[in-house]
Amino acid sequence: MRTFALDIGNTAVKYGCFEGNALLESESGQTAAQILAALQRLRPTHGIVASVAEPTGEWAAALRQELSGQVLEFSPATTPLPLHNAYATPHTLGADRLAAAVGAAWLRPGHDTLIVDAGTAIKCDLVEGGHTFRGGSIAPGLRMRFEALHKLTGRLPLVEMPAEAAAPIPLTGHDTQAAIRSGVLNGAAAEVNGFIASYQQQFPQLGVVLAGGDAAFFQPRLKGLIFGIPELVLIGLHRILAYNVKL
Repeated sequence: MRTFALDIGNTAVKYGCFEGNALLESESGQTAAQILAALQRLRPTHGIVASVAEPTGEWAAALRQELSGQVLEFSPATTPLPLHNAYATPHTLGADRLAAAVGAAWLRPGHDTLIVDAGTAIKCDLVEGGHTFRGGSIAPGLRMRFEALHKLTGRLPLVEMPAEAAAPIPLTGHDTQAAIRSGVLNGAAAEVNGFIASYQQQFPQLGVVLAGGDAAFFQPRLKGLIFGIPELVLIGLHRILAYNVKL
């Protein structure tokens, strides 16, 4: 049976189509028309939609026009989950963070996992023992840091991400643009490595799951047992759907 997971993010719309538990196809940066075309081509039965950017009602209505089965609108505060959510304010919790936690718990049952989701924001979230979401941290993402330096100062230029994500960033910038790149990129990598080291002191067998649009930048720069899983949020949404629809 095919299922369809739709993730409405701050900067991109992503979908994943699953055949059983296998991810059959996924795409990012999708328009409503492209989503409709994918539904008509892939013909899934059930679907789930989650959003951190806008209400899910219109997207869910569009899915219901195309799917013969159930369509679930994921709400972190009310949707039943296959793991324990220990977050104190679930009504303020981003759907992407909780879906990623579900995905990590399913992929690493019984293990302590730190999720590093490097997208519009950089989230570092803990799943304890493969069964409990504890929460974590939220910090500005890479592009947000570049934009803040430009917009909140009088003369600093807007600097772009390097064309090659894995290219070395000199520690010492010998001009203003290089200095900004060092501060933003080397600083962010050091920040995340600091979080990893702090969590490893509490959880010695900690594994790190890396996801998000800037995962390619962080992958060669993080220390520890790193699992790169770009589609972690989609996998988690699929598992939430499976848990609720009893697939």
